[in-house]
Amino acid sequence: MSTIEILTLGRVSVDLYAEQVGEPMRNVTSFRKSIGGTATNVAVAAARLGRNAALCTKVGDDQFGDYVRHALEHTFGVDNRFIATDPSLQTPLAFAELDPPEDPSIIFYREPRAPDQNIEVSDVDLDVVRDVPIFWLPASRFSDEQSAAVCTELLNVRERRTHTVLDLDWRPMFWESKEQATEAIAPMLDQFTIAIGNKDECEIAVGTRDLNLAADRLLEAGLEMAVMKLGGDGVMIATADGQRVSVPPYMVDVVSGLGSGDAFGGAFCHGLLSGWDSETIIKWGNAAGAIVASRLMCADDMPTIEDITALLAERDS
Repeated sequence: MSTIEILTLGRVSVDLYAEQVGEPMRNVTSFRKSIGGTATNVAVAAARLGRNAALCTKVGDDQFGDYVRHALEHTFGVDNRFIATDPSLQTPLAFAELDPPEDPSIIFYREPRAPDQNIEVSDVDLDVVRDVPIFWLPASRFSDEQSAAVCTELLNVRERRTHTVLDLDWRPMFWESKEQATEAIAPMLDQFTIAIGNKDECEIAVGTRDLNLAADRLLEAGLEMAVMKLGGDGVMIATADGQRVSVPPYMVDVVSGLGSGDAFGGAFCHGLLSGWDSETIIKWGNAAGAIVASRLMCADDMPTIEDITALLAERDS
């Protein structure tokens, strides 16, 4: 097997996208099936750009679990060796209602709990966790006691090596309150070298929506880099050496607001591994996110290198 460059750990689901864009669920008559979940989509996005990406998650012992494994390996080119099977829980489903397209709603079926909440330390190779160039964790992993304990143990193995990435990934449905999320996420910041988040996510992690102040607080926690997603205002990177770089967004007609942040994450990882400067990395991330926002699906519509370079050339000409 190829040497893994990126290991993501977290949610997986079978995603069902309403094909009637702009309609409420009661009017939807057909869906497109794919796979999803933040960690899953980031791995797919990186693999689409030619990187050796692996996902650690857990599925049910059912036909949907079989589909997840098969799609990861044969459709998306993601290493699935760390996809474990829970004998008693079902693979989650997520229905996407694209009404409105810019701000879709997701209906999660993860009851009584999702298999990915039962990931165990033994489900992943600890040598890979320690040595992989990029280890990517969503902050929602800390919303569940068992999942949080496993992630803490893996981070102890990792020993804050470069690049240990925290996707701040604020998902209100996984938490009892914002206060609970802050209490769980804030103490974990010193286990990471990079954090990525938007205004809402920064407020949860460090108590402010002011992105310059949020960047200061993240760097004060010992991170090497804070990546601030500004929505319609673009992206800013702040680094421990005092660098602050911002780039504007690429404006597109939005078909679906789902998955653009994960596309950014995959392109961001590609840039890190390529050794690019901060400005180039976030230009690629912005372009990747814009491309996915202009398409219906998440995993299926992650951009290729050719897609991104074409958009960059078009906008820079």
